[in-house]
Amino acid sequence: MAIQLGNTKAWTKSSRSQGNGACVEVASPTLSAVAVRDSKDPYGPTLDFSPESWAAFVTDVGRGSYDLD
Repeated sequence: MAIQLGNTKAWTKSSRSQGNGACVEVASPTLSAVAVRDSKDPYGPTLDFSPESWAAFVTDVGRGSYDLD
């Protein structure tokens, strides 16, 4: 499921998750933020990103900018 800015109130597991427990979940309950948390610690801290920062990060991931070769 794609994250819809301001319309994804439920936490959604990353499509890149591989079932090894090292997963992140993303939500966007407001138009001004994308929230990220560790799926192993659902009551722990979250990181909030502006929509622009999140879009830039996702674009970079798609380009392989963070791949470990």
